[in-house]
Amino acid sequence: MKRIILSLTLIMCILFTGCKNRQGQQEPGPQNEQTQEQPAAIDSLQSAPDTVAVVTPLPEEPVFKIKTSEGDITIQLYKDTPLHRDNFVKLVSQNYYNGILFHRVINGFMIQAGDPYSKDPEKASLVGTGGPGYTIPAEIVSGKTHKKGALAAARRGGDANPLKESSGSQFYLVQDAEGCQHLDGEYTIFGETIDGFDVIDKIASIPTDSRGKPSKDVAIVSITLVLDK
Repeated sequence: MKRIILSLTLIMCILFTGCKNRQGQQEPGPQNEQTQEQPAAIDSLQSAPDTVAVVTPLPEEPVFKIKTSEGDITIQLYKDTPLHRDNFVKLVSQNYYNGILFHRVINGFMIQAGDPYSKDPEKASLVGTGGPGYTIPAEIVSGKTHKKGALAAARRGGDANPLKESSGSQFYLVQDAEGCQHLDGEYTIFGETIDGFDVIDKIASIPTDSRGKPSKDVAIVSITLVLDK
């Protein structure tokens, strides 16, 4: 079937969902807590919004095209993880991801993006800790594994996050299933790649520094909804 790309802002409305409300201090963790074994991201623990903007009508498992500076990656979100699905749709409708970089890339593991600090060179020391100011309750679904191209939510690790709540915006794409299999059951997988696996490999192959920062900027240009006509 022929596919067309629609602007989310033309068909956006407000619906109520269950993003978790968290009161308390900001508790960003140090970037050096991120290791090869843990694609962790740390959001400020502020109050989450009571509503998220979603598109209607929206397929239960919507498809999005992530246009990057290295090529396009097409993903499909899962109906089994509605909180993560609707939050992603909300952020896309706000153009939240436009200009954000893949700030952490590990060949043989995964590529990670979604931190708004990555757009501001003056906040380079904070990259890895940024987000929209809220977390999302875990939606870890049995049978969803870290296969190649799996789309999963980064999160704060360790005892600071016993409920495995997800970052409000940071996500990663699996580049190597074997390298990520130990993450199964620990992180929310909320979608998968259906096209652009070569682009994931291309981004993963870019040389990086010791913290996984690519030697050149790899940016998300835009994310657009794809619908069948």
